[in-house]
Amino acid sequence: MVWAGIMINGRTRQHVVANGTMTGQRYIDEVLLPHVRLFRGAVGDKFVFMDENATCHRTLAVQDILDSEGIQRLVWIARCPDLNPIENVWDALGRQVAGRNYPPTNKNTLIRALTEEWD
Repeated sequence: MVWAGIMINGRTRQHVVANGTMTGQRYIDEVLLPHVRLFRGAVGDKFVFMDENATCHRTLAVQDILDSEGIQRLVWIARCPDLNPIENVWDALGRQVAGRNYPPTNKNTLIRALTEEWD
């Protein structure tokens, strides 16, 4: 899994989860606290966090962290198509990686390619 945040004039660093399953607690520890908190600080009070309806995003612990950090979450309608603009970023990133002279052939080269293309 790869996580990143975007806004009109910037983006976060990319975070790659190379092993294991993304649980709610892991999402808090590896994404929300180190990345989203800083991103919110850079944007300011008008920051609205847009995530998806993935199970790890919807735990009570995640909501508690968002509430305690004063982070407002964009509410998605149940069963709506994924309209998150980052999906366009993932598509472009995937095309860049796939179009390389030497496309990745294993997990390590995929992670390296994703990081190089993102940076």
